Amino acid sequence: MKSKIPARKALPDFMKGIAVVLMIQVHLTELFAVSTFSESLAGRISLFLGGVPAAPLFMAVMGWFIAANPGGLKRQFKRGLKLIGWGFLLNIGMNFHLFLKIFSGKFDLDPLPYFFGVDILFLAGLSIIIIAALRVALNNHIAAWLAVALIAAAAGKYLPSPDGAQPWLTYVLSYFYGLSWWSYFPVLPWMAYPIFGFVFFLIYHEFDPAVIPIKKKLGFAGILLVIFLLTFRYGLSVSAELTAYYHHGLIFTLWAVMFLLLLTIMFSLIVSLKGDSLAVKYLKWVGRYVTSFYVIQWLLIGNMATIIYKSLELPSLIFSFILITAATSLLVWLWSKKSVFRYLG
Repeated sequence: MKSKIPARKALPDFMKGIAVVLMIQVHLTELFAVSTFSESLAGRISLFLGGVPAAPLFMAVMGWFIAANPGGLKRQFKRGLKLIGWGFLLNIGMNFHLFLKIFSGKFDLDPLPYFFGVDILFLAGLSIIIIAALRVALNNHIAAWLAVALIAAAAGKYLPSPDGAQPWLTYVLSYFYGLSWWSYFPVLPWMAYPIFGFVFFLIYHEFDPAVIPIKKKLGFAGILLVIFLLTFRYGLSVSAELTAYYHHGLIFTLWAVMFLLLLTIMFSLIVSLKGDSLAVKYLKWVGRYVTSFYVIQWLLIGNMATIIYKSLELPSLIFSFILITAATSLLVWLWSKKSVFRYLG
């Protein structure tokens, strides 16, 4: 039976679904796993899978959709501000139990980094606003956008450190660059990925790679695979070291874009050959509700982390992944069927 999802949306939905599921497992490794697991080969592989195939992939797909559905400047600004607002609400929600512990005096922690933590929703909102503003000047000139992507990837390493600045300024600048521990996805370098996704769409729209013979695509994928295998240790070393990953520079960005191209070809083959399989259908469904999925998994993981922080061994981690993925899926399904709530309570 043919999938009801239009072919043009099947691949992006599938990719977003994979990205957010991989985010779940890496969040568990970062917050639930004992240190011995995080430092083991299995833990490093988990961090690697939660690297390029997760946030960079998600942001590149977002950039694709920004290019495909530009809307007006005002509309994009509103969309970006809405995501930033959701980012603050998510910070409150995912750290709610932690805040209770802090304000009751049980935890001696500064709550501000947790409230102002720079998660991916802030990156998404700021990227949408900045790209919308740049589009007024750059239009759809591919070379200009590539230049902006490269500058975004490299610039953060050369800007003056905000260390020593007024606290309020440090919090503001952390949304854009810097090494603050609560700045997980600053605009520099992370905005490079939605811009590269934007460029991928412009190239696709202008040159239509769909007409390229499958043999040439596979040949290109083979070249990318060889490069990937030869440079895998480098990609693993950055992905498995969280400070280096969250604040990487131009070289890793270029490596990640190469990896994203390889993943895109691989995933397109999976969708075309196995598009009606249960696993692919599930991941496409997850991708359609990716924002809800992302928010709910963080609400669950964030509040559980204050109870079981860095205490689980591998078997318990696997069980936690299954449980949280299943619970998130159920809650997202209920949210998508809002009429269900009329019969609750």
